[in-house]
Amino acid sequence: MTTNQTKVQTTSDAPNGKARETRIRTLAAIRAAAISEFSQHGFNGASTQAIAQRAGLTKSQLHYYIDDKEALYAEVLGELMDSWAELFEFGSDDAPPSDVIAEYLSQKLQFAFKQPELSRIFTTELLSGGRRLEAFWPEAVAQTYRKVRMIEGWIEAGQLRQQDARLLIMHMWAVTQYYADYAIQAEKMLDAPLRGRKLQQHILNELVIFVLTGCGLPAPTRAPALRTIRG
Repeated sequence: MTTNQTKVQTTSDAPNGKARETRIRTLAAIRAAAISEFSQHGFNGASTQAIAQRAGLTKSQLHYYIDDKEALYAEVLGELMDSWAELFEFGSDDAPPSDVIAEYLSQKLQFAFKQPELSRIFTTELLSGGRRLEAFWPEAVAQTYRKVRMIEGWIEAGQLRQQDARLLIMHMWAVTQYYADYAIQAEKMLDAPLRGRKLQQHILNELVIFVLTGCGLPAPTRAPALRTIRG
């Protein structure tokens, strides 16, 4: 479990049968309600009363499952950081740079499309000062610099043009995160909902070409197909 996550009651403590199924559904409803509230209002603006109402519970019922708002927020934020850490590692050292970069873009963009509210919690936390991210920064920086070293190895081998590897990672992050943070604007400009699979694949195709050609790599004939990711 991620550092500073506070334990919310788990289904392993529930009895078998109908009661267990009820608890699973309730925990899922709390999770969904918390993500929506924290995404829209941030930690300070969200309230346990609003989360309980979204989940179809009374406030006292909600507190049977959680300790407090801080605990629930830590759980959701930790889930997000754990998911990103698991999904967004670069591939094998033996894989061609173009394949590694394209796969990274595919995974990150798919997460933004599939879980925009969860993704936006990170941005909302940053905008409020990022105090609750402090425990996550050491590992996040370490993960980034593992990618930096791989990119610098490609540059030294002449596989990529000379560039700042840190900025490349930041730029890939920013352009994919756009489709979560600015989904409303993107849909207005594209005049179509982002949930459309055909549009999602089109965005990925364009993005992969944009990044790879910017790195001095040949444009692929097509980007990797978007796949259903865990989460």
